[in-house]
Amino acid sequence: MVRQDSTRPRPTRGGRPRYAPVRKVCAFCAGKTDTIDYKDAAKLRNFISDRGRIASRRRTGTCARHQRVLATAIKRARHLAMLPFAPVHLRGAGGIGPAQPGGVRPMSDY
Repeated sequence: MVRQDSTRPRPTRGGRPRYAPVRKVCAFCAGKTDTIDYKDAAKLRNFISDRGRIASRRRTGTCARHQRVLATAIKRARHLAMLPFAPVHLRGAGGIGPAQPGGVRPMSDY
């Protein structure tokens, strides 16, 4: 008996696959970019989630080489205060509960 390959999308009644994955192309490879500039904060923000985390390769579509360079550039920009370590809505509350007006908790909470 011949076993079917389970990685192929299975066809529906029409004979076409239900889901054909679209392969993402690395934006830096497509643009022939040699370096990723840590000073370009606007471009780096596209690769950071709303929680301040570096987005994964699967989500952004970057290749392994450019993902490593991108992570280094984001970390360098954070260190030089061009990008925040934590987003604004999490800074005041410390990530737990709603933020106090003004973004500062009273000293009694510490």
